[in-house]
Amino acid sequence: MPDRLAARRPTAIVIGGSLTGLFTAAALTGFADVTIIERDALPKGPHPRRGVPQAHHAHLVWSGGVLAFNQLLPGIVEEVVAHGARLVHIMGDMVSRAPNEIWFRRFTATHHRNLVCSRDLLDSVIRDRVLADDRITLRENTTALLLEGDAARVTGVRVRTGEEELTLSADLVIDASGCGSHAAQWLQDLGLPKVAEREVNAGVAYATRVYRAPGTTGDIDFPLVNVQANPARSPGRGGIIVPIEGNRWIVTLSGTQGGEPTRDADAFADFALSLGDPIIGELIKDAEPLGAVVTTRSTANERRYYEKMPRWPDGFTVMGDAIAGYNPVYGHGITVAAQSALAVRDVLATTSITAHGAARRLQHAAARPVAAAWDLAVGQDAFYPGATATPPTVVERLLARFVDLAVATGARNPRALGALLDVMSLEKPATRLLSPDMLFPMVFGPRKPHRREAPLTEAERSAAMS
Repeated sequence: MPDRLAARRPTAIVIGGSLTGLFTAAALTGFADVTIIERDALPKGPHPRRGVPQAHHAHLVWSGGVLAFNQLLPGIVEEVVAHGARLVHIMGDMVSRAPNEIWFRRFTATHHRNLVCSRDLLDSVIRDRVLADDRITLRENTTALLLEGDAARVTGVRVRTGEEELTLSADLVIDASGCGSHAAQWLQDLGLPKVAEREVNAGVAYATRVYRAPGTTGDIDFPLVNVQANPARSPGRGGIIVPIEGNRWIVTLSGTQGGEPTRDADAFADFALSLGDPIIGELIKDAEPLGAVVTTRSTANERRYYEKMPRWPDGFTVMGDAIAGYNPVYGHGITVAAQSALAVRDVLATTSITAHGAARRLQHAAARPVAAAWDLAVGQDAFYPGATATPPTVVERLLARFVDLAVATGARNPRALGALLDVMSLEKPATRLLSPDMLFPMVFGPRKPHRREAPLTEAERSAAMS
């Protein structure tokens, strides 16, 4: 008798070849053959990708993302580092002023390490790793037009490649197409209700310029320098210096309505000097620029509550920025993308990809990391004038005051800083701020005095000014 035919392996389509799409594809390979549909042609090597204008600005991956990276793609962090990225100790290798204008002491007792490099490098290394998997097929220059199926089950995607339209069938379709996602309308076209949405827009504009690392800073592990905007002082202005591969600094400046940075190259350093602390301006005023100023104004926090939909079709899930996009100043988007993909993989370890209700479970799992980052972002941005249609509630104001107190405590106590970074890094939930590590120092001390100036060492200052 002939051998029994092997069971058909499930199929999945991922819409979008962004980092979210790549992480999601990697998470699915243990359970399905995956096709990535990408609207554009992806670059070869560390070059800009069309459709990612934010790639010009400063990026970092919080330690919660670093952990998720290695769980999804073992060894990938070391691979990115081998190509020129850095694992930066927070706060030991960082000079940071909090929104309440307190400088953090550079404690080294915490375990947190953030991955820092250009976005082009990060995308390139991860893209090469993921697409080398023969269980993944990439269809470039292919645009998703609509979902096939009905309100009960999505069965595939209608796509256009050049002048040709065709239907690609799949057991699971995942939308990882980013902030420009059409998922909300596609679901309505299938007969499902409109998804609930919320926007918190502080009106932040960004301006970025790349510099050659000044002096001899390229010869040392020069720290990140971060001056965060204060929501209590409108307009809020901030900035960050991120030393990256190639002996370069990415310098990103930001400002809310009435205090936005411009594309004017001659005004860039002056704007940096006008921040609440002039340290960034002082460090770059004599540095050599390596290009023009690039600006971005699309920075609103936008959330779509797909996990709360009363009905949800089998065979479809939404991921990443298609669920929520955040003000980039908090740097959580890439971390959330990796954590959400990991959450999807964990669900599929115990649930068949074709099972009834599996897609709803995946949607709930994908939304959990999103919710944590959303709360952190809007907890700050909601306090800017006009950022949201409804002003912060009494509870939100009380929580904001508690977070300010937690930041003030963490700025001068290493135990409290560890708890604060667990939350900010998306390693642990916000309830970590109620742990003894935070509450004991908050109430009983010891209380070192707050620093009122940037804690750069003399060696670092000398390297920058030499």
